[in-house]
This record gives sequence, structure tokens and C-alpha cells, in this order.
Amino acid sequence: MTEHRPLPRTSAGGHTILVVEDDPSIRALLTAALTAAGHSVVTAACGREAMAEADGGRPDLIVLDVMLPDTDGFLLTRELRARGCYTPVLFLTARTDIEDRIIGLSSGGDDYVTKPFHVQEVLLRIRAILRRGTPAVPSAGTRAPLRYADLTLDEDAHRVRRAERAVKLSPTEFRLLSCLLSHPERVLDKREILRQVWQYDFSGDTRIVDTYVKSLRRKIDQVPPALIHTVRGVGYCLRLPPEEAGAGAP
Repeated sequence: MTEHRPLPRTSAGGHTILVVEDDPSIRALLTAALTAAGHSVVTAACGREAMAEADGGRPDLIVLDVMLPDTDGFLLTRELRARGCYTPVLFLTARTDIEDRIIGLSSGGDDYVTKPFHVQEVLLRIRAILRRGTPAVPSAGTRAPLRYADLTLDEDAHRVRRAERAVKLSPTEFRLLSCLLSHPERVLDKREILRQVWQYDFSGDTRIVDTYVKSLRRKIDQVPPALIHTVRGVGYCLRLPPEEAGAGAP
């Protein structure tokens, strides 16, 4: 870990953040950085303590180590979601394999940072997650569902259907699909996707886009034809394969 430069306090005030980490030095480092950034910090060293803190205080965000002495952070997140706790979760993980990251994100996580990490990156990602959680200004009326081929996304009902079958997505997967559906047949650069979906105002690691797209593709493209396509060296695009395009998309 490297020394951090604290983020300035925001005029809106800080948030309550639960840090779940069994390593005392990392726990102390994150606590100091988050406190300097204007947040209130609660800590836990194991899954049992984390569940008690999450149930009792309902923090605004959880920074969660994946490898805990009494449980797996992914399992802990699933349990939280099953209990109706949808507090955003930022994973800290030493697992670099993309399949492990997909498992984590599929369990209900909002973002992840791999170890070893720069504290400044953790702070910036936390700020982005909290900003995404700020309630949006209500729309003037009902928004029309986004449609492409046999894929439909209803923003108001927070519902997705593919070939008339419901598709269950995490909040971040939903935002990613909404981004792609808002620009059908247009190739979106990974950094543009970072800005639109994660609202990063810094040069974030675009590998999270790759991970989320792979997870989203597994859910959306279970039935043919495949709609989410990779444009190597550029980004991603929602479009029909060339052989299907002649039939047209609504």
C-alpha cells in the first residue's frame, strides 16, 4: 500500500462507512484515510462482526475484504442481500482471476479493488459509488422502455426481459445494459462506459468494464442471437450479428 493524499471534505458532509478487514494495518490505514476524507468509520475484523454492524447501523457503504477468517466476502454479501440489505459493497480482493471477480460482482458487489492497492484509488472509487447512490431528480413522466431486438429494459419498473423472459440483474449490470441500450449499434469506448455507468471522474481501471460485460453477457445472451459484442481495442457494442441484421431491430 502507498501513502494517500486525503480527498477534500465535501460540502454535503461525510457518510458512514463500514470497513471489514482482518488485517489490522490495512484496517487502520483505511480508517485514517476515510476519516481524513470526512467520513465516519465503523470497523469489523470478521464476517460475524460485519453482519452485526450492518444490521445495527446500516452504513452508507461497506468496504469488504474477500478473504475473512470466518467466511468469504462474496458469501457475506449474498447473505446481506438475502436479508434485504442493499448497501453498496466495494470488495478488496487479492484474487486476480476474472472468474473470481465475476463471482464477486454477481453476488451483489458494486465494485472491486485488487490488492495491493493505492489508498487514493479506494477513496476515489468510494466517492464514485456514493455519488451513484444519490437519488436522481424524478422524471416529469413515465419513461418509455428501451428496446432492441427482443431485449427490453424498463427503467421505471427496473425490469429487463429477453425473448419474453425476465432477466435478473444487479444494479450495476442494469446501469451497464441501460448504457448500451441507450446507444444501440454504436461502439462505446471503455472509458466512456466508465464515465456513464460508474461515473468515474478519474482514469479508472477499465478491466472492471470487461468483467461486468462478461457477467452481463452470460445473462443477456443465453438465447441467440448474441447482442453484446466486443470491438477489440475499442470497447463494446449492442447490435445484431450481421446475419441477423437484415431482419431489422425495432
